[in-house]
Amino acid sequence: MKYKAIIFDLDGTLTDTLEDLFLSVNHALRSCSLPERSLDEVRKFVGNGVRKLIERSVPEGTKSTVLEKCFEAFRAHYVIHCQDHTCLYPGIATLLMTLHARGYRMAVVSNKLQTGVDELARTFFKGVIDVAIGEQQGIPRKPEPDMVEAALSQLGVSKEEAIYVGDSDVDLQTASNAGLPCISVLWGFRSRDFLVAHGATILAEKPQDVLTLV
Repeated sequence: MKYKAIIFDLDGTLTDTLEDLFLSVNHALRSCSLPERSLDEVRKFVGNGVRKLIERSVPEGTKSTVLEKCFEAFRAHYVIHCQDHTCLYPGIATLLMTLHARGYRMAVVSNKLQTGVDELARTFFKGVIDVAIGEQQGIPRKPEPDMVEAALSQLGVSKEEAIYVGDSDVDLQTASNAGLPCISVLWGFRSRDFLVAHGATILAEKPQDVLTLV
């Protein structure tokens, strides 16, 4: 084993959440009489937390009061509907079970609200993922390293014993800020060219590749 622990991003890495995020974004926009967004637009907007997702989704120049109303509408809708279409990417369940059986400690760190992370962790990762950290009071969002550092502390491992797995430029920045190597996956929300342009050097085309790389 090269490493003792693996820190995973959630959306676009372990779970395909795009459809539910897209539907909740457009529900929120409709509720505020704002123009809706396409699936591809929402794909490009995710990665920096749900507030930033809404800020990017509303038209430029939207009043702060309207933006706040839109954010609250999104949050209320998404908490109820965050699992309507969300699923693990093919091969992820096998990957996680194999890693767990081999003795790796694992954590999820996500800019998704903690309530959403908890909900998905209960459904998909119970008994396999040891720590699940989402957006919460007192812990700066990625790409700041604080979530990763909190996960490492709870796992009881040093950064030298861990590797990060994600699908975006935010994940590359997060891993760098935390002092961890980063595996960039190619089945998520960003393309190979995009990831390489943002500094990706370790690429996984399919979940099984992660087993080899760790």
